Amino acid sequence: MAPGVLQNGGFVLGLIGAAALIAATAMNKWSVTDRQGSVVTSVYTYKGLWQDCETTSAGMTECRPMYGLLGFSGAFQAVRALMIIGVVVSVLGALISVFSLTCLTMTSMADTTKAKMSLTAGVMFIIAGLCGISGASVYANQIVSSFRMSTYPSYGGGYGGGYGGGMVAGGMGGGIGGGMGGMPTYTFGAALFVAWIGGGILLIAGILKSLAFREIMNDEKPHYPGVVYKPQSHSKTEVVDQHSEGGHRDQKYV
Repeated sequence: MAPGVLQNGGFVLGLIGAAALIAATAMNKWSVTDRQGSVVTSVYTYKGLWQDCETTSAGMTECRPMYGLLGFSGAFQAVRALMIIGVVVSVLGALISVFSLTCLTMTSMADTTKAKMSLTAGVMFIIAGLCGISGASVYANQIVSSFRMSTYPSYGGGYGGGYGGGMVAGGMGGGIGGGMGGMPTYTFGAALFVAWIGGGILLIAGILKSLAFREIMNDEKPHYPGVVYKPQSHSKTEVVDQHSEGGHRDQKYV
């Protein structure tokens, strides 16, 4: 495949993946109230990385910002950090990817330099994609643990105990889980799927940019034409003349 096609494809996918990570990080629906098998209530709650929101039956929504750092669990802080790192790295990778495009000739930049910039952008896309997928997976794992504890109280040592209980008490999103004592249970929100899809797109973009680096470097390798050695041919008359001249010289010096 041509390097230009790989470069442009990786650049477009990188932009889409970066936009998806930014949208997922800003979205409030990382976990939403599980309404399956429950009666319709007047309050619908959903949580994000930065806000805790409630929507009433009248259509009024109220969001409360999640201030502070020490009031939340370590897993929740890790999700925040992974998503922020993914956003920053993907945006930087997209900027570097712009200048590495072979179709742009703004400066007299060598193709080898553009190839190295393409590889750098590809590696950054891969790192950003892994951060986005990891952050969403950690958050989803916390939701699953809390859902199991709320549905099966004996799981993990009862409500508030075990791996998921530390999240409920410590505050993965300010109290995901519930299900007991009137607390609602939570399930996956739309932001999780956006983060997973964005991370996968960034991984594909990084692979394309890395392949473009290899193609450009292969095109830049010097190709030396083959040199065929042909020995000088002598005719029979020239050989006889050379021998005769040598004989005359030998006779002269005898």
